[in-house]
Amino acid sequence: MNYILFDGPSRNNLLPFTFTRPVADIRIGILTIREKWETFLDSTTTTVTEDYLSDKYPMVEMDENIMINASYLPNLELVEMIKNLKENQAVFKGEDVIAFFTKDTQEDVNFETYEALEYHDDGIKIEHTWDIFSKNGDAIQDDFNLLTEGRKSKPIPPGNNVIDPENIFIEEGAKLQFVTLNASTGPIYIGKDTEIMEGSIIRGPFALCEGSIVKMGAKIYGPTTIGPYSKIGGEVNNSVLFAYSNKGHDGFLGNSVLGEWCNLGADTNTSNLKNNYEEVRLWDYQTEGFAKTGLQFCGLMMGDHSKCGINTMFNTGTVVGVSANIFGSGFPRNFVPSFSWGGSSGFTTYLTKKAFEVAEKVMDRRHMAFTEQDKAILEHVFEETKKYRRE
Repeated sequence: MNYILFDGPSRNNLLPFTFTRPVADIRIGILTIREKWETFLDSTTTTVTEDYLSDKYPMVEMDENIMINASYLPNLELVEMIKNLKENQAVFKGEDVIAFFTKDTQEDVNFETYEALEYHDDGIKIEHTWDIFSKNGDAIQDDFNLLTEGRKSKPIPPGNNVIDPENIFIEEGAKLQFVTLNASTGPIYIGKDTEIMEGSIIRGPFALCEGSIVKMGAKIYGPTTIGPYSKIGGEVNNSVLFAYSNKGHDGFLGNSVLGEWCNLGADTNTSNLKNNYEEVRLWDYQTEGFAKTGLQFCGLMMGDHSKCGINTMFNTGTVVGVSANIFGSGFPRNFVPSFSWGGSSGFTTYLTKKAFEVAEKVMDRRHMAFTEQDKAILEHVFEETKKYRRE
């Protein structure tokens, strides 16, 4: 069977992260949503997404296909229902379409002619940016179970201070010495070829993905995920870094999500609680205003390729778009549009030529190519977000 992941209606609620990727490639827990589905299905997947993303994330259609809403994270019950789908059948949860069977000869899909199979389980669905950190604990536990079932952890090196070692899994090539790991509050997953430097204190649930580094003396509270080839230091609480992003120095990051290729300068701090303890509001790209989150704790949402200078201070509930460069004293405003250059005293436009030069250098340091596809995506984002910038 051919499986295709589609963005679904949640896509616009997940900006700025879905400016540069399909919903399927959001990381929550240990794996991306795509990696979870492919592991459960034991199959590769392709994608239905925005036209400007489709060159990098193409769809491959075959005679018979099952389309899956990427906002839903897989579990055994849901995967079993999807694998057993037949022609003219679809899986629903209430009004939501989770998955449906289709043939390449179908010109359109009319769900009124489909047999509706109801999914009753309370699985994880990613509807808003803040779900990425607020549901991360459950996602880490599910991925931990998925990745470690039937496998044996590498031994925990002597000299480390460990609580509940049976809830810790270490992959090959990981290095850790003189660190404290407390897995009594949730699992701790230490990925392949990672390093946790001495003096670090980590409380689960926690995931350190392949090739990432925890700097000396870091204090990390779960649920937190450090995506592949990232660096983390200072104090971190309930945050997710997708991949290739750095917060390498002292400073606080809490209830936050960073995309790929982000960098927080030394002593950057994010506020995750309003002084009056009121509900946090976040910029909403659909309404083009600030919307309620229902959360008391919410920090920074930062899109791909965005960076900030040393001593940057972010207000509670700040949204930073793609390829923004923030610096200077004071608090920048709570919504920083994509391709903005500046800080609290004001912003100018960060021209694509300069932004691309930086992206190429940053990616080259990690032996990654900044491709023509990447440029085309960012050029589209630049044009799409022009209305938010004061040019």
